[in-house]
Amino acid sequence: MQKELTSLQMFGIKTPLIKPGDNIANIILDAMEENGLFFQEKDVLILAESAVSTAEDRLVDLNKVKITEKAMELAEQYQLDPREMELIIQECDEIFGGVPGAALTITKGTLAPNAGIDASNAPKDHVVLLPENAQKSAGVIRREIEEECKCKIAVIIGDSRTQPLRLGCVGIALGTSGIVPVEDARGTLDLFEKEMTITRKAVADNLVSGAQLLMGEAGESVPAVLVRGAPAQMIEDSEDIPLFTPEECMYYSNIRKK
Repeated sequence: MQKELTSLQMFGIKTPLIKPGDNIANIILDAMEENGLFFQEKDVLILAESAVSTAEDRLVDLNKVKITEKAMELAEQYQLDPREMELIIQECDEIFGGVPGAALTITKGTLAPNAGIDASNAPKDHVVLLPENAQKSAGVIRREIEEECKCKIAVIIGDSRTQPLRLGCVGIALGTSGIVPVEDARGTLDLFEKEMTITRKAVADNLVSGAQLLMGEAGESVPAVLVRGAPAQMIEDSEDIPLFTPEECMYYSNIRKK
């Protein structure tokens, strides 16, 4: 019997410039309606973390940052703006190395250069911090949209990251709601009947990577992507499902051995 073909559709959602205090759910719904798009059951909404952070007023004026002696020392070591270095210290869980222009950190449980702090798509002399709690934010936005649209969807807040030994950025999920972000494939069989022993599918990360082809990294004004037909498991909630496990990461565990 021939397998039924499945299709995946992605629609970039262009919005006005998002400002502190804006309601992301309302902005997305208005932008979609203007373009004849409407949510359907099991749709997935991918949101850029910078848009969510801006709406949550996570913009920081660098001219108001008080610099400590530790920040001055590390800024010189990693060739960073001392004001940004101060924010990195405040935001990250730990700093364990770096290169000129970037301090390598663990921030909110994941590997992030410069604690995920971003100067792009921010006003002059300002930077954008990561959302305070991306999991919680995803849940709030999902429930607001579901209440308005009367259908079950999922929300993923994503960011871009470089990968070891690779050029360029790929997408990662910082927070999810309504979707199983990492599916466990251990125990399933491959084409030759061999049992998979370590494989897990990073569903949310892969969806963010695909969405970033439409979002871009600069001034595209596409902070959201609607995904339809995603091969993902939808659940009532996923705010308690971990996305990050440093203790199981082959890169991190070897770095910490040194």
